[in-house]
Amino acid sequence: MEALALTAGVEQKLGTIVGHNDGVISHDSRPGAIGPHHMPISPVAGQPAESASLIDPARLIADYYTIHPDPGVAAQRVSFGTSGHRGSASGGSFNEQHILAITQAICAYRQQARIGGPLFLGIDTHILSEPAFASALEVLAANGVEARIALPRPGPAGLVDVDYTPTPAISHAIIHYNRAGVSAKADGIGITPSHNPPEDGGFKYNPPHGGPADSGITKFVQDLANTLLEGKLGGVKRIPLDAAMKAATTQRHDFIGEYVSGLGTVIDMDLLRDSRIKMGVDPLGGAGVHYWGPIAERCKLNLEVVNKTVDPTFRFMTLDWDGKIRMDPSSPYAMRGLIGLKDRFDIAFACDTDHDRHGIVTKSCGLMPPNEYLAVCISYLYRQRMGWPAAAAIGKTVVSSSMIDRVSAGMGRKVYEVPVGFKWFVDGLVNGSLGFAGEESAGSSFLATDGSAWSTDKDGIIAALLSGEITARSGKDPGEIYAGLCQMYGRPVYERIDAPASAEQRARLGRLSPKDIPVSELGGEKIEAVLTTAPGDGNAIGGIKVTAPNGWFAARPSGTEDIYKIYAESFRDVEHLKRIQGEAKAMVAQVLQS
Repeated sequence: MEALALTAGVEQKLGTIVGHNDGVISHDSRPGAIGPHHMPISPVAGQPAESASLIDPARLIADYYTIHPDPGVAAQRVSFGTSGHRGSASGGSFNEQHILAITQAICAYRQQARIGGPLFLGIDTHILSEPAFASALEVLAANGVEARIALPRPGPAGLVDVDYTPTPAISHAIIHYNRAGVSAKADGIGITPSHNPPEDGGFKYNPPHGGPADSGITKFVQDLANTLLEGKLGGVKRIPLDAAMKAATTQRHDFIGEYVSGLGTVIDMDLLRDSRIKMGVDPLGGAGVHYWGPIAERCKLNLEVVNKTVDPTFRFMTLDWDGKIRMDPSSPYAMRGLIGLKDRFDIAFACDTDHDRHGIVTKSCGLMPPNEYLAVCISYLYRQRMGWPAAAAIGKTVVSSSMIDRVSAGMGRKVYEVPVGFKWFVDGLVNGSLGFAGEESAGSSFLATDGSAWSTDKDGIIAALLSGEITARSGKDPGEIYAGLCQMYGRPVYERIDAPASAEQRARLGRLSPKDIPVSELGGEKIEAVLTTAPGDGNAIGGIKVTAPNGWFAARPSGTEDIYKIYAESFRDVEHLKRIQGEAKAMVAQVLQS
């Protein structure tokens, strides 16, 4: 395929994709609310983007095809982690050659692992997702892989005539197919950089369990993809896009119908329908934009979609804390529009671009911090889901709030604490040893009411709908319920901050052991534990966590930037949190200087 000819065709279609809409900020003024990461807040945070700052979609697509990455430059190689490969076309980190190589590597992995069923392939609404879909399908068809793609998109077609598919719909499709007991198992590819800025692209792989790929798989894909890049794609099989779309191995799949028809098995949709509570949802221009209408119509819900716009520039978003466009449903800056509408609804919610993360907006407190909503979900679900295994534990990461531990202990439930990354929850969701699993970054999933797996990847849609179920059944919104939990267990203050660290220092931080922390107190209390492995599964946390009765901190190096992150929490007050943070920085600095 000629890149320039394809790009010209895309330019003609851009007008059918680009739309306009405008979106209001309610800062979190509750006790303990602090700005993100102690970083300076941009003066334009929460404001609409200036036209001059928007991406040029045609330029990005042209760069996708015309910029050839140099595998000798580290930043232009394939870096395929749990969240797949991410980058930008203009920077030479997300280009056609990357996607061709990665897809061929996935085909090789499938052959080695004897995965012979269909591969569910879906895209989000980022501008680079469609050309990446085209590249991937060309390789999949050439390799004889049965690709299941979404039905045609409502309205004018884009570069490829497929609808958008959320990450949880791909995971659910994989699980649903494989549950039938077929010998040839299915897997999937999600083309999304999650809530990253509009110029970014992303490409990730979900094996037959439906969740994020583990490090063994991602290393195989990454290494082989880079070998193919170095070999100028000599081992890549490929056919033209038109032939790939018409290939017998390319089949349409009704992702929306399958996902929506099953929602009653994981959410009490009858309660939501009969209660008539008024719900509002903002898809943030993401992959679930065509799901919420069918959910409302087929389930007869009093649900209003407040923004149906799809626009690759995401001009309808308000700017995030650093002045960038970012479709982050946990950010009060990016969520300004929906927060301003909170009094119109009994409960409102949003999801990020691939709909694997959630943001919950209540009348009582506005946008809920993710940790607070996770605690509310746990308190509710483990009292309501009688079909779950009696011993089902609660999955949390080492940097999630200890409010989860206190709520869990109050119900007599075990907590399963793992390193950062949803992949650590997959086995527990598959075998039912975990009923609920959540991350502090607003990602979670939970079992169907009968105790079976629903989605083994994060699912922002069911997390959002659950807020409606909770409100309908209790007569209180999740913010009011969290206030009640605080009366029982104390009100914590939580924050993450970032600090500079060289590559050598980051490596040192990742190798810490308990003996490297030669202190006995944290925040004026005796240290209870110094951890370098997660208590739940024993895997390395890639840093250190120090706990005391009323506070804790965890320090982890960034995998991509010259910084390290300190997560901290106090069950006393902001001053106590600041003390913990100060002591944490001093401990880490001492270690890094040694």
